[in-house]
Amino acid sequence: MATVFETRLIGNIGKDAVVKNMERGVIAINFPVAHNKNWKDKRSNETKTKTTWINCTIWKKEGVNLRILDFLKKGALVELEGTPFAKAYAQEDGFIRTEIRLNVSKTNILRPAKIEDEGGEDLIDREDCEDSFEASMDDFTLDEDDF
Repeated sequence: MATVFETRLIGNIGKDAVVKNMERGVIAINFPVAHNKNWKDKRSNETKTKTTWINCTIWKKEGVNLRILDFLKKGALVELEGTPFAKAYAQEDGFIRTEIRLNVSKTNILRPAKIEDEGGEDLIDREDCEDSFEASMDDFTLDEDDF
């Protein structure tokens, strides 16, 4: 019997998508998406936010249309479907790090990224999540085993 393990993610793209040419004529389009969980602290009555970064990859064959790159820009609100997986690896200091990844099968742009010249508010709360985002992107690597 076949099994299914898919997820749906709605969040803001944290960095413009990057294309990486892999072996065997495969292209990986990589971008991080922020998932924000908001709640009200019962003790302080403050609204709090926890941001989780998910590293997303869209796999394409060499030579296909890559127009999707025009829309996978920092700040865009996207709805993604795909297969999630976690990857663990040892850092140089011996610390084991894990990351959540999503191999994307369906993409829907819910709101394009803002145009810099028009101003407006930032779609992602940078103060709350900048440190975790930078750490996540520094360790975002792809191996042949990932696809």
